[in-house]
Amino acid sequence: MAKRGGYPGGMPGNMNNLMKQAQRMQRQMEESQKEMETKEFTAKAGGGAVEVTVTGKKEVTKVKLSEEVVDPDDIEMLEDLVMAATNEALRMADEATAEAMNKMTGGLGLGGGFPF
Repeated sequence: MAKRGGYPGGMPGNMNNLMKQAQRMQRQMEESQKEMETKEFTAKAGGGAVEVTVTGKKEVTKVKLSEEVVDPDDIEMLEDLVMAATNEALRMADEATAEAMNKMTGGLGLGGGFPF
């Protein structure tokens, strides 16, 4: 005779609760992801001469250049500043996403898959 509330094969009796928690966490993750996609992250380079804004979806939405940084004789410097600002803005977006995931999972390390 099976134990009351248990499952054959030794499954715990609170499997339904575990499934509900997993579904709730999945909904929270989806909501958090949608929220992150609407956020914008702005980074500057060259003392503010170049400013790049990206979304949580990692799309560049704005590039702002100061007049003094536009030197036809030094295009490489401008390219480097745009690249540096873009990379920093993307890093900020990644960091904010990771922080939101850690809050949700309680630091369980579930972001890249289950640890078993």
